[in-house]
Amino acid sequence: MSSTAESPQSDTTLNTTVEENLPYVGLVTRLMSWCVDIVIINVVAIITGLGIELVASIFPITKNLKPLFVAIAGGVYVLWTAAYFVAFWSITGQTIGSRLMQVRLVNPSGGKVKPVRALVRWVGMNLAMVPLPWGFVPIPLKRLGFPDWLAHTRVIETEQLSMAAAREEKKRQARDNSQRPPPPLNREITDDWQS
Repeated sequence: MSSTAESPQSDTTLNTTVEENLPYVGLVTRLMSWCVDIVIINVVAIITGLGIELVASIFPITKNLKPLFVAIAGGVYVLWTAAYFVAFWSITGQTIGSRLMQVRLVNPSGGKVKPVRALVRWVGMNLAMVPLPWGFVPIPLKRLGFPDWLAHTRVIETEQLSMAAAREEKKRQARDNSQRPPPPLNREITDDWQS
């Protein structure tokens, strides 16, 4: 009974220790990561928009419908931006820009971020820019901005292998596993099969 009462206390101690030991990332690294992400988001949006405009130019569209299509395009752009950040943050914890800058988004205990928390962070990231980017001012001081506070997330440094090095590591592991002898068969199963 005493062991059950002690385990929550040890879990709490573990979480605070992990949270205190995380190397938080500063403002400049985050800005560089965001710039890469913004370029990727906008290049995809521009290419998609040009393709849709090309296809739409074939069909005659009245001038009355143009504002509707512009509103739909704006909504799709917002959804695309949200999907980009939420998907990357909840699947790997890294957008393409984050991977390039070797940073990762984690929860306070250092674990994976759930999709709802990633969505809350994306909303917080946009709210932090209204009317001026005041929500990001605390980052150089506390290493936490408004989005981090709102979603209870942390941006940490993470060292990782390059894609080529990761591919070589997988090949080496596959080679090592293929050279191991197969496990011996259980005699009882073999005897049951023969009878």
